Amino acid sequence: MTAEALYYLIIGILLLDYLADRILDYLNARRFGDPMPEEVRDLYDQEAYQKSQAYKTVNYRFGLLAATASLLITLAFLISGGFGWLDSLAASVSPHPVGQALTFFGLLFLGGEILGLPFAYYQTFVIEERFGFNKQTPALFWTDKLKGWALAMVFGGGMLVLVMWLYAWVGQGFWVYAWILITAFTVFMNLFYSRLIVPLFNRQQPLEDGPLKDRIYEYARQVGFELQKIFVIDGSRRSTKANAYFSGFGNQRRVTLYDTLIKDLEEQEVVAVLAHEVGHYKRNHILFNLLTSAALTGVTLYVLSLFINHPELSLAIGVDRPSFHAALLSFALLYSPISEITGLVMNYFSRKFEFEADAFARETFAAEPLVSSLKKLSRNHLSNLTPHPAYVFVRYSHPPLTARIRNLRDAEKGRKVR
Repeated sequence: MTAEALYYLIIGILLLDYLADRILDYLNARRFGDPMPEEVRDLYDQEAYQKSQAYKTVNYRFGLLAATASLLITLAFLISGGFGWLDSLAASVSPHPVGQALTFFGLLFLGGEILGLPFAYYQTFVIEERFGFNKQTPALFWTDKLKGWALAMVFGGGMLVLVMWLYAWVGQGFWVYAWILITAFTVFMNLFYSRLIVPLFNRQQPLEDGPLKDRIYEYARQVGFELQKIFVIDGSRRSTKANAYFSGFGNQRRVTLYDTLIKDLEEQEVVAVLAHEVGHYKRNHILFNLLTSAALTGVTLYVLSLFINHPELSLAIGVDRPSFHAALLSFALLYSPISEITGLVMNYFSRKFEFEADAFARETFAAEPLVSSLKKLSRNHLSNLTPHPAYVFVRYSHPPLTARIRNLRDAEKGRKVR
């Protein structure tokens, strides 16, 4: 395929991706006004439900504006030869291919982040503030941004340097070594993310001794789940929204609870949420996701190795001199439809795994505490109770709230009948 054909293919992919996303958003928005499903009629009074609908509508309109601006900027940069200009600038900064690649992607990253800053700021300090979610100060917002940029440059830049070195060392077979490298990095981050990265942004403290800690350890003992550490994170510094997660493997395994979760839920509801998370471990969902992610990375790198030497990839985005970094960017744009397809498959399995983890929590703890915790979290987050099925299929990694409640209660009824 010629560089010109690839150029128009990239534009077509950008437009089709934008159009597909906007159709999904529109279909979903049309259901904002639907009545509350029977399973969640007790979730909101009329005033609170109107607030929930308003929150979704504002985010829908803001998302449309942000996505349209992003598309127009990307198309303008591509059509006007912006990538070619950026490549020339990178070549003037460094004569070495690695230095050029770091400059090229570094400037591209910073440019995108700077253009996105007004949208991020408005989202946080206008929309989230208006609906009572935001607890961030402007100083914390900017500090988070600077830390995030630094980490992205260190890890992203470091990975790029290593991959390019492997490419220069072994040629087309670099993908095997890059695959091993990226997989090892992924495992490392799974093990030590909570220890190395989280403290840069949040304070973590061991859960205080008391009834909640005792109930968590008692449940873990009953289901044979070795639990080493329980930490509380100060999520309330940034938002009123709550969360909980597991991280690490083996003796590095730890539970992290947001302080907002402890505040919003009763003790048995917190244990039910953790029982759900334990279900992911017991049903090997974590391992499946890790192995699947590694496999998809390997496939992507292999396909990249087949095309990275084709100069047409670089020329397609307006770069005069074929290079690894220009071909990598062009490949990423062309590969995005395949990424969308694999994303659909992964979301399907993720929703399936959520049902299985719910079932584990029901069987080993109880259904109703999990139901009530899901309701409270959904209410506190002003979640969408009536999503469009197509939107769920494409975008949702978790089943809708009503589906989870129905599944939990139907299974519980069936168990009582037997």
